[in-house]
Amino acid sequence: MANGRLNAEGSAGAVNAPAIPLRRPSLAVLLAGHILQDGEVVILIVKPSLWFLVLSSLPFAAVASILLLWLLLFTNPSRPETVAYVESAVVISVGRVLWAILQWMGRFYILTDLRILRLGGVFTIELFDCPLRKIARTRVVASTLERIVRTGTIEIIPQEGSWGLGNWQMIGQPMGVHEQIVATIQRAKQGGGFP
Repeated sequence: MANGRLNAEGSAGAVNAPAIPLRRPSLAVLLAGHILQDGEVVILIVKPSLWFLVLSSLPFAAVASILLLWLLLFTNPSRPETVAYVESAVVISVGRVLWAILQWMGRFYILTDLRILRLGGVFTIELFDCPLRKIARTRVVASTLERIVRTGTIEIIPQEGSWGLGNWQMIGQPMGVHEQIVATIQRAKQGGGFP
């Protein structure tokens, strides 16, 4: 191969191949690029599990279903209003799922060698930002539904100060992610560097 490229027929030659388009960075990389300090190294970027969509919409859908059943029990099913009730319940439930999708799309959990961050929000960006040296402890908690779908929430509990409680909600493989967070916190508190 003269120049290491193959032409359209698969043979080597000095043919001007079309330029390969560069991949655009993800939203997490763009956001992290704006909030990172000089020399800060990103260790981990995580999104909630896709089960977030189902589990966060489930209580709302359950209430809508109960109200719909109640209306259907105490109204005449042959009346035209009954169809409107069913359609309204479906539209409201679908709207809640769409809201969960928007929340999921905007939620990122970032671990760096200096800080732990949570980015979220639909219309405004909410930021939890705590230095690793100021974290008192972390723990994995999981509701019954989270345990069923093998997800969990990682609670970040800072030392006293101006930082509130931070949660990484509905993470897939929470124990592995938690181990990585704990190791990074210990390394930061001991003043160790990252290779």
